[in-house]
Amino acid sequence: MKSFFSAGGTLPWWMSGLSLFMSFFSAGTFVVWGSIAYEHGWVAVTIQWTMCLAGIIIGLYIAPRWQQTRVLTAAEFIKRRLGLRVQKVYTYIFLAISSFSTGAFLYPVAKIGEVSTGLPIHYIIVCLGLLILLYTAVGGLWAVVVTDILQFVVLAAAVLIVVPLSLEKIGGITTFINATPEGFFALTNSEYTWGFIVAFGLYNLFFIAGNWAYIQRFTSVPTPSDAKKVGLLFGALYLISPVIWMIAPMIYRALHPELSGLENEGAYLLMSKEVLPVGMLGLMLGAMIFATSSSINTSLNIAAGVITNDVFKHFRPSASQKTLVSVGRIATCGLGIITITVALLVPKMGGVVELVMTLAALTGGALFLPPIWLLFSRFQTGKTILATTFISLLVNGFFKFAAPSLLNVSLERAPEMMLGVGLPLLLLAIFELILRSRGTEAKVYATEKSALNANTTFSSSHLKENSDNNKGIRVIAFGILATGLIMLCLSFLADHGAVAVLIMAGLISSLGLFLLIKFSTRKEIDYDE
Repeated sequence: MKSFFSAGGTLPWWMSGLSLFMSFFSAGTFVVWGSIAYEHGWVAVTIQWTMCLAGIIIGLYIAPRWQQTRVLTAAEFIKRRLGLRVQKVYTYIFLAISSFSTGAFLYPVAKIGEVSTGLPIHYIIVCLGLLILLYTAVGGLWAVVVTDILQFVVLAAAVLIVVPLSLEKIGGITTFINATPEGFFALTNSEYTWGFIVAFGLYNLFFIAGNWAYIQRFTSVPTPSDAKKVGLLFGALYLISPVIWMIAPMIYRALHPELSGLENEGAYLLMSKEVLPVGMLGLMLGAMIFATSSSINTSLNIAAGVITNDVFKHFRPSASQKTLVSVGRIATCGLGIITITVALLVPKMGGVVELVMTLAALTGGALFLPPIWLLFSRFQTGKTILATTFISLLVNGFFKFAAPSLLNVSLERAPEMMLGVGLPLLLLAIFELILRSRGTEAKVYATEKSALNANTTFSSSHLKENSDNNKGIRVIAFGILATGLIMLCLSFLADHGAVAVLIMAGLISSLGLFLLIKFSTRKEIDYDE
């Protein structure tokens, strides 16, 4: 079961970091942020830079602490720290919300499929959803990580080619800048203000550090130092990538300013269709589809892990490993069906941008901040943590759904996000001050501290049990090499941009060969090097 849900706790940090990046990233990046970039411009990059800052803070201060807990799931940590009752409540809330969030991830990639192929979106949602839940149920976390890294390479190759070809299409940077609306390169605007940016940055900090699916990336590496590197790698990638991603939809706005409503959700792919040479659009589409699947399969894997480890195992503590893995696979399939259903309902919920922002404001601070706070507090109890979560959810829900009709008060984007992250932060701070003034540690804190000390003393031989690592890296190497060879063939078919495709094909093929040679004979990775 540990191998299925945490890869045995011996993932190399760079694999876990790339997997975290790809799990957080999805086709929603091109649909949601691409839509904002088309309509508002550079502010889409500013919003995503908050993820860079969040990654750096998490890497320096939070990820190492999660690794030291050595838990299989965040629910296991909550159980040790706050008890079984609190864990049950959080488990049910997490499972309910994760169903909506995975549905929000599935819809954008289906949207991209609809724009590029013309097929009805509901057919694409069902087919892709079934495919994703199938391989996640079969392979567990290793299936997630291996596909994440392969998708990263393929998508990076395709996206990097789009940028110079898009600039060439419009006639260069100067022409592009002159053709954009006034204020298009401003860091913020009237809808996405500095207040929103700060609040959204806090949300990303809580979400990445406290989301149960992402915690799995910090606990699946061998040492706290590795967990630190996971967070820093994530931050570094989000410093560079938003600029590369958002240039294309911004250029498309300069070329075609007529898109309106939900049409601008397809701006990135429409730009790609205009500039990519033969075959490369298909490669990009495949990469986007399965990059999005990484966000979905991560959520499916951790949610199935919670059901197996923290629900089923509680009632059947003597269940065999084979039974537990089978339960995990069944849970993955069940959660996948729910995800497909939610994705089919996204258009009736106001579109994917509205759904993503609503989920962020309603649940970001309320659900993900309390477990992070517990990593640093000796005093918080189950009552104060639950009170924070429920009060925040109720207040956020009231202002989102009831206040517009009852009080004629409708919060704009920035105040809504600030309320969502600020209220739980304030409540936890108040509870912390009150509990500290009493000077009494939480009853179960000593037990959790003992468990923490016991779980941080792994032997070096355990750290070197890495046959799965080598096997996974060889699979990745074969996939990268195959991608490079495909791009090499496409460079000969291209009617334009052939040089760019050929250069990228050479780089990717070289990377695949390097990994294949290095790990074909190496039997052991020494984490002490």
